[in-house]
Amino acid sequence: MSLNFLATRFQCSWPWTTLVMLCDGRMVCGCADPYGHRVLGDMRTASVSDVWTGPAIATLRTDLNAGGSTFCGDCALKLPLKKDEMPAVRSVDAGALPSRLYVECTAACNISCAEACCAPETGITRTRQAGMLDFDLFRRVIDEAGPSLGRIDFFNYGEAFLHKRAVEMCEYIKSRFPHIYLYTSTNGLALTDAQARRLVHSGIDEVTFSIDGATPESYVKYRQRGRFDVAIQTLRAMAGEKRRSGRDLPFLNWRYILFVWNDSDEEMDRARELAADIGVDRLCWEITDHPEHGYSRRFVPGSPSLKSIRHEVWDDNDLGNAIPGAMPRARIDVRTLVPGAPLMTRAGRPLRVRTRVHNLSTRAFPAQATYGRRLVRLGAQLCDAGGALINRDFARAWLPQTLGPGSTLDVPIEIPAPEQPGRYALKFDLVSEGIDWFEHCGSPTTIKNLWVR
Repeated sequence: MSLNFLATRFQCSWPWTTLVMLCDGRMVCGCADPYGHRVLGDMRTASVSDVWTGPAIATLRTDLNAGGSTFCGDCALKLPLKKDEMPAVRSVDAGALPSRLYVECTAACNISCAEACCAPETGITRTRQAGMLDFDLFRRVIDEAGPSLGRIDFFNYGEAFLHKRAVEMCEYIKSRFPHIYLYTSTNGLALTDAQARRLVHSGIDEVTFSIDGATPESYVKYRQRGRFDVAIQTLRAMAGEKRRSGRDLPFLNWRYILFVWNDSDEEMDRARELAADIGVDRLCWEITDHPEHGYSRRFVPGSPSLKSIRHEVWDDNDLGNAIPGAMPRARIDVRTLVPGAPLMTRAGRPLRVRTRVHNLSTRAFPAQATYGRRLVRLGAQLCDAGGALINRDFARAWLPQTLGPGSTLDVPIEIPAPEQPGRYALKFDLVSEGIDWFEHCGSPTTIKNLWVR
């Protein structure tokens, strides 16, 4: 391949981590290929390992190591390189199997989102060689790839739960490979109340509902042929079953795209109230520039309005929450014998630091759960004397117990002293493990000087 054919140089990490299985069994590269143009292999005639170690993906990796590939076409996942920036060079051998898999049950959808590439009117279903994913093919792929997978995204294009065995598929994944983080996104219209409650007990880790509006009138302007009352009822059924059965999973998101017709303070506040009443774990806004006639002018990039909700936007961070009081916020007091004095130790000698953590939000910080993600721990990040980060994961400490809203806990943390003497800084923050640091959604951090003798 000659890079002369590329308009811009770019890089991408997807071919080293992820495969996307279309509902007909073909494997494509990346989740930004609605019409199946970038095919790497076919699971009807090959194994997952055949595709992952095959010549098509090996050539793609080689090309990307050199700064781009014509295979990628107009893929929106490409990361442009600056003029003198070199691409990250990774081994063409990425192991026997991927660590992440997207599973598309069907490309069909029960609604038509305005001017969306996956709306039925675009003919997307005609680009698939099967209407629904074959269950035996699905099982064979999961059985082979499951031991290596850390995550399955149980959706792609279309509405996953139009497949009559979709909930059973979720149950199969979690029963065979409980270590896999199973995530799905849905419009909530294809699930009956009984199926929604059954999905809660499937073991699925996270479910996102796409509901763009807080009234039937505004919702249907984008989700054409959709029913706001049905979507909300499905979300309510899942939240209610989760609460009734005392389960801490699945984590339930409500994702709300902002348009000119649903971005008023009144409607957004109505969504906040509904989300709190239903018992949603997280409400977030999505910013888009499409369709051209409908995108929110109020919240365009750089606007004061967008700045005011920045941490509540889906792509800003992984913890932000538009439900009043639910944004994770904490204050961390580092206790020293002399107020304002630096922390001091000798090179190589661990330092035990006393802290007091205050929960400033209306949601508890979990210290124990049936899952590994989202447990909250105290972290100490090592920085140089000027504040530049050296080691983000320098030290961790478990909370001694779940920290309730408005409550306070004393949390000791052991700091491994750097081997080199000198002056450093420690940044104390809370982290929701596997998700994000509290700082990223606006929570204050505490910085203390560290002198190593």
